[in-house]
Amino acid sequence: MLARITGAAFRGIFVALLIAMPSLLLPDSATRSPEVIALLAILAAALTFAEYFSSYPSFVEFREAPPLNRMRFISLALMVILISLLVRHPMEATALTSLVSGLAYWLGNVLNFAFSPVQLAGLMMPAHVAPNLVAQVMAAAALAYVIALVTIISFVLAIRLQDWPLGSGPFNVWINLPLFDPTTGGDVVNRLQRDAHINIIGGVLLPFAIPTVIKLAAGMVDPGLLSAPQTLIWVISVWAFVPASMIMRGLAMLRISELIAQKRRAAYASSEALQTA
Repeated sequence: MLARITGAAFRGIFVALLIAMPSLLLPDSATRSPEVIALLAILAAALTFAEYFSSYPSFVEFREAPPLNRMRFISLALMVILISLLVRHPMEATALTSLVSGLAYWLGNVLNFAFSPVQLAGLMMPAHVAPNLVAQVMAAAALAYVIALVTIISFVLAIRLQDWPLGSGPFNVWINLPLFDPTTGGDVVNRLQRDAHINIIGGVLLPFAIPTVIKLAAGMVDPGLLSAPQTLIWVISVWAFVPASMIMRGLAMLRISELIAQKRRAAYASSEALQTA
C-alpha cells in the first residue's frame, strides 16, 4: 500500500512539473496566466494520483507494463523542456539555450526537404508572419519530431531486446487495456491487430495531415497564434507526441496479439498431444 501511494504521488508531482515547466523556464514577460497553469498542474497531478493509486483501472493504458508510459512521459518532457529553451534563447540567451537553439536549427535545415513534416509545419504559417518565427517553428518541429522518432525506436528495441511486456511479469489485459473489451466484437487477436494497424497508420499520417488541415482552414485557425511562446511549445509538442504515442500503442497491441496467438498455438499443440497419447 505504501509503495502504491508513494508511486502515485511521485507520478502526480512529475505530471504537475511537466505542465508548469514552460512557465518555469521562460522569462516572466513571456508567461501568461500563471494561476490557470497552476490550477491545471494541480488537477493533472490529482487525476494522475487517483489513477495510479486505485487498484481498478479507468483510462490510462499500459500502467502495469513498463517502460511504455515512462517512455511516453520522458518523450513529452524532453519536447517541452527543449522547445522551451529554444523559445527562451531570443529573450534570455545562455550557453544551454545556445546549444539547444543551434541543434534545433541544424535539425530544421536537415529535415527541411520536400513534403517532410518539418517543411509542412513551416508552410502552414501565413505569409504575413515574420521569417524568424517561421524558422523557429520549423526548428521546434524538427526537434520534437526527432525526439518522437527516437522514442519509437527505443520502444521497438524494448520489445525485441527486453521481451516487452513479459520482462516485467505477466501481462493483464484488463489492467493494461481498460478501454478494450475482449468479450465483444469478434476474435480478440483480429481486433487487436486491426486497432494496431489503425493506430500506426494514423500516427504516421498525422504529422503530415495536421499542418495541411491547418493551412486549408486558415480562415478558422490562425497559425500566427504560434507567436505566443507557450502556445508554440504545447502545439508543437502535441503535434509530435500524439502521433508517436499512437504508433507506440499500435506496436504494443501488435505485440499483445502476437503473445495471445502464441499462447493459443501452445494450448492447441498441448491438446492435440493429449488426444494422441
